[in-house]
Amino acid sequence: MAHEHKLEIFRGLWKFKSNKQKIWGVLAFLSFVTAIEVVLGIYKPEGLMAKFLGMKLLNWIFIILTIVKAYYIAWDFMHMRDETKGLRRAVVWTGVFLIIYLSFILLQEGGYVFNVYDNGYIKRDF
Repeated sequence: MAHEHKLEIFRGLWKFKSNKQKIWGVLAFLSFVTAIEVVLGIYKPEGLMAKFLGMKLLNWIFIILTIVKAYYIAWDFMHMRDETKGLRRAVVWTGVFLIIYLSFILLQEGGYVFNVYDNGYIKRDF
């Protein structure tokens, strides 16, 4: 049973006539986002060096653009848009949970290592 490929991106905002056109459109989008990242990385605008939630705004922009690219690649090339809502949520929420858990572990261990270097030997009783 053959399925037709969906020839639109961005929920139907751009529609293509063939698979080749769609591939070029996707390449253009991903190249555009990457070019923004490269330009910001080279020039590092002074206005984006302000701190926000403990990090520079520029770093937040890099993280957001990287997530946009990863989401789009998973959505289009891994065909997540064609899956059921439950499977999509299971994939996304598992990743979100693991990222939050990893952040918690890194902050805990990082704080401990900082205190060891700052104050000397410290024993924690968990």
